Amino acid sequence: MDGDLRHHTAVCPGCVAAPSEAIADAPTQARLAVSLPTIHCQACISTVEHGLSALPGVDDARVNLTLKRAFVEATPDVTIATLIETCESLGFEAHELDLSALPATQTEQEGRELLMRLAVAGFATMNVMLLSISVWSGASDATRDMFHWISASITFPAILFSAQPFFRNAWSALRVRRLNMDVPIVLALVLALVTSLWEVTLSGEHAYFDAALSLVFFLLAGRYLDHRTRAIARSAAEELTALEAPRALRLENGQEYEVLIADLAIGDDILVRPGGRVPVDGEIIAGQSELDRSLLTGETLPVLATAGQMVSAGEVNLTGPLTVRATAVGKETSLHRLADLVAIAESGRSRYTSLADRAAKLYAPGVHIMSLVAFVGWYLGTGDLRVALNIAAAVLIITCPCALGLAVPAVTTAASGRLFKSGLLVKHATALERLAQVDTVVFDKTGTLTEGTPELVNLGDIPRDNLPLILSMAIASAHPLAQSLARTLGDAGHEAVSLDTVCEHPGCGVEAFYLGTRLRLGRADWIGVAAAGTETTSWFQYGDATPIALRFIDSLRPGAMVTIQALKEADKNIVLLSGDLVPVVEDLAVRLKIPHWHGAVLPQGKAAFVQGLSEAGHKVLMVGDGLNDTAALAAAHVSISPASALDAARVASDIVLLGKDLAPIAQACDVAIKARRRIRENFRIATLYNVIAVPLAAAGLATPLIAALAMSASSLTVSLNALRLWSAKP
Repeated sequence: MDGDLRHHTAVCPGCVAAPSEAIADAPTQARLAVSLPTIHCQACISTVEHGLSALPGVDDARVNLTLKRAFVEATPDVTIATLIETCESLGFEAHELDLSALPATQTEQEGRELLMRLAVAGFATMNVMLLSISVWSGASDATRDMFHWISASITFPAILFSAQPFFRNAWSALRVRRLNMDVPIVLALVLALVTSLWEVTLSGEHAYFDAALSLVFFLLAGRYLDHRTRAIARSAAEELTALEAPRALRLENGQEYEVLIADLAIGDDILVRPGGRVPVDGEIIAGQSELDRSLLTGETLPVLATAGQMVSAGEVNLTGPLTVRATAVGKETSLHRLADLVAIAESGRSRYTSLADRAAKLYAPGVHIMSLVAFVGWYLGTGDLRVALNIAAAVLIITCPCALGLAVPAVTTAASGRLFKSGLLVKHATALERLAQVDTVVFDKTGTLTEGTPELVNLGDIPRDNLPLILSMAIASAHPLAQSLARTLGDAGHEAVSLDTVCEHPGCGVEAFYLGTRLRLGRADWIGVAAAGTETTSWFQYGDATPIALRFIDSLRPGAMVTIQALKEADKNIVLLSGDLVPVVEDLAVRLKIPHWHGAVLPQGKAAFVQGLSEAGHKVLMVGDGLNDTAALAAAHVSISPASALDAARVASDIVLLGKDLAPIAQACDVAIKARRRIRENFRIATLYNVIAVPLAAAGLATPLIAALAMSASSLTVSLNALRLWSAKP
């Protein structure tokens, strides 16, 4: 539709800023990065890569689906604006990323490393088990010794390689004089290997090589399951920093110079072109436009920006060029202060102690004490150091570290899989545990409970003869209301007509002529009518005729009403917290029957509100999607963001809503409660198992065969109990 209009629309030269004749000192950059928050499959990757690779000067374009970024190798004349424009023309939201502000993630490498260690442990376990079957079947003397020596030659290198994560974690705990779950595991492995090797050198009957390898294999399986439930552990504060525009246009003696943000200073005059993001905090000294502040404040509609008005880093200039005099740069900008808020909030959440960690505090010393008592008792009773060490090793091996190690990851994996089928991606390892404790749910408005895009609601009231004219004018504007109007009329089958001298007046609206008659589309005060009511309204005037009101409403996301009702029935307190105008927020609260709501809340206010609820003893679930929600998302006990949210908001959240429907949020709360119940059941299963198994081991009845079978049985029991989540009714 845009293309058709270009053939018959004359654009007013005075309304479009002339491009700079000379941009000096432009830095050369061979590698560019673009954030693509809306890509989700292989088809998206292929579309973006082919589209970017087709651009002149682009040598290579690669899309990383996990990071949701495109990395482009290009000649210096290829600009980031060209890449963003191309991505958006392909239908994908795109933002510039500053590579210098992004840390390299090691998550994928850690996953591959765990999988490789798991494969080695599994292969070694199968081979040693085959050799052990021969021993259990009655092999004796030299044959038994040979099988034991072969098992030892397989086990030692396999465990030295595969069990490194446990060795590292145990050492890091012991170094600061504390215990974790890996300390008894490592002690069990060391004792099993030492006593088994001692037994083999003395031609002993029993060796625990198979049990030690089985222990490593099952525990690595648990670690890998745990790893798979998490998204990439990146810091939201770093993502916020990376979203800042890395370059700006500085004005010096009437000339434009493209410089790095780091080179800007207070007092510099900066040109912000339409479509550009404001790089600093400052005061507008020239120009008039409209600013999109939705990502920072949550305001649905753009705000008028004129000389003398203050602007903040991160706001988007929409319709006209602005000259901004910097009052705060770098780490002093509002965007950086927001990043600091997020970092502080994230550190507070990291103090949460998981069920597994609380169990480890009791389990680790208990196992050590039981093993020590068994060793001392047998040594005093028999005087045989060899027998006492064997019994102590048996106690450590059989005390079910497998069941405890699998208790949490087996449940979280089953629960995460079920929620994924419903449209929720669980990112954080303890998210479900925290979600089960929630008693208060705080919702953002724009882009969360609502679509964030205005829709025309009175199309039937507009004279049909005027619709082609309105469509033609709407196409010529970058204003969100105009773009929504163009989509609605285009979908309704209307076609644009030829207009003369189309001119967009920044901050006011669009003016044009049709067959000599003036047309206007824009703000009420510009058209000359009095604005009334709380509805979002634009106005169209044909010549001297009575202006026609075009009324818009921000439509609800699918499932919003159902979700609010379900959460109320689950006895959750519901709060609507938005940066949008108070009347707009009140209207939505009434529509959704939300009893508690607050409007015109700044990002710092949102974080403080959530923090206040937490300090009052409430467990808060925050659901939001914008930069203005990021600090609150990080400060909440647990948080959810839609997949359409800005990258920084998704990173700060624990769970990502993959679809548009909000209904899975209520289901997630129910599944989380069931998951916590299964985790506790698994701990009880492991405890009951230990009550039975430990006396057998302490009595000297735990042969390697019994130890291996007992560990396998306990692990399978825990895993099967976790799988009950799949069949539980929502």
